[in-house]
Amino acid sequence: MDISSLLLPVLGILLLLAVLKIFSAPLRWAVKLLLHALVGFAALFLLNFFGASLGISLELTWFNAIVTGVLGVPGVLLLLIFQYLI
Repeated sequence: MDISSLLLPVLGILLLLAVLKIFSAPLRWAVKLLLHALVGFAALFLLNFFGASLGISLELTWFNAIVTGVLGVPGVLLLLIFQYLI
């Protein structure tokens, strides 16, 4: 066994660890944003389901879900205000 056959897998593993370390923060942000958007979709669905009897509804779009996911309940209120003012 020569040194190059041992060195290549070690360098590959080190390179993989370096790439994971570099991209871990952006991936965490992306996963967090996606989870918040899914929560936003759920909130918008519940608003449409229960608000239909009151005449309150918002479309289920990715933009509305992301605004709701990032801002929470104030985001829903902001979207409702924008919908009825514009």
